[in-house]
Amino acid sequence: MGISEDLRRIGTPLLEAQLAHPTVAGIARGDLPEPVFRAWLEQDYLFLLDYVRVFSRLAWQAPDGHLGDLVDLAHATFHDELRLHRSLAAEFGADLAGARKGPACAAYTAFLLESAAEYGEGLAALYPCMWGYSTLGRRLAADPPAEPRYRAWVETYADPGFAALADRIGVMIDEAGPDPARAAEMFTQGMAHELSFWDVAA
Repeated sequence: MGISEDLRRIGTPLLEAQLAHPTVAGIARGDLPEPVFRAWLEQDYLFLLDYVRVFSRLAWQAPDGHLGDLVDLAHATFHDELRLHRSLAAEFGADLAGARKGPACAAYTAFLLESAAEYGEGLAALYPCMWGYSTLGRRLAADPPAEPRYRAWVETYADPGFAALADRIGVMIDEAGPDPARAAEMFTQGMAHELSFWDVAA
């Protein structure tokens, strides 16, 4: 069993907790109150800006075979995901420019940026976001919400292109070969941050 496969095994029950979270369940039904999603959207926008910085810090250390992937991931995050957030912000009345990090966002981004000081561990730490959102997207897309704005959100993360990026991170973790126990620790911490992040709008 490769390291990434083991991480996915560890993460599966933790992902179920996210699917059961009221914020995720509300998106899935399409009836999440707009103020809740607006607050989450503002925090996630700030998170993604630092997520790009995490990819950039890892790219500085990356072996040649991984460098292009990390540049592509930073580009996709900065342009594709943030474009979605800006589009949804206009529809939900979110103030992206005026948003300030809450405790969950600050803790998660600090964790990721610190983890990126060590290449393999940094990949394991960010894997919960890539793999988790890809899996959430596919699960929710099986019965997508009728509400068009929430459906657009689901479709973004259910996209096969996003799944391919998440799969590539798994391969890169295996190739980087971090200590398995340490990788599991970083991954589990990342999954805990993911769950806490859904609370930001509660």
